[in-house]
Amino acid sequence: MTPITLVEGRRISLSNLDKVLYPETGFTKGEVLHYYATVAGSLLAHIHDRPVSFLRYPDGPDGQLFFTKNPPPGTPTWVKTTPVPRSEDLRAEQVVVADLPTLMWAANLVVEFHTPQWPAGAPALADRLILDLDPGAPASVVECSAAALWLRDRLAADGLHACAKTSGSKGLHLAVLLEPTPSEHVSAYAKTLAQEAERELPELVVHRMTKALRPGKVFVDHSQNAAAKTTAAPYTLRARTLPTVSTPLSWAEVEACRTPSDLVFVADDIAPRLARDGDLFGPLLDPSLAGRLP
Repeated sequence: MTPITLVEGRRISLSNLDKVLYPETGFTKGEVLHYYATVAGSLLAHIHDRPVSFLRYPDGPDGQLFFTKNPPPGTPTWVKTTPVPRSEDLRAEQVVVADLPTLMWAANLVVEFHTPQWPAGAPALADRLILDLDPGAPASVVECSAAALWLRDRLAADGLHACAKTSGSKGLHLAVLLEPTPSEHVSAYAKTLAQEAERELPELVVHRMTKALRPGKVFVDHSQNAAAKTTAAPYTLRARTLPTVSTPLSWAEVEACRTPSDLVFVADDIAPRLARDGDLFGPLLDPSLAGRLP
């Protein structure tokens, strides 16, 4: 019988809790759910008012992966959704993970959480800028860290405060809290930054996705600021070999990065980090810190 748990008054069916999702470490679905329950306060703070897309991996990262924006079949009636019109479906809606019951229901589906840079109810009006630093082998997160430090200082010159996190894969994400700004303007500014980084750091950075340009360099992906794009949320688990997490970082950690392993964090690392450092992405939740594009 599928176990039922009561979360803040909502009945949620939990299934296959002993199923190993990450074979290399034996990390189970039950441990996935425990992880999300443990970090719920911090994760929800960053995604609770945003339409969520799910990258589902119900059989682990080696199984079938599929991306969905529509509410999955069987979504409970109490799960909040918000209209997100798309060209192919003007009545489309997406889930908003607004509370702990919704988070645990979604986690039971085994998902990565991805969000756009704008909140529910304001499509294409961004309140965050994102730069995704993606290394081309043999470059690694070490080279991403060097690029991140240059971009941090360049953003600061425009009066913008950047926070850093691991992607949970190979690279880094930089995020900036903004006053509400049309996504197209944020995209244009982010592209200009990426181009400037390439001019100033030609041996380190590229701003185009062309594969032939990327070996040994850091691709500064500015495209995720487009209104239709999404980025892995802070604290989401990733469908990788290990149960890695997209983990907020201190700038001291970025500055100290010397080997790729320096910035790899898995589920069991996150609660101690939160207890010690708090939410290092917390500045993105303070409206008084919102910047304005030049």
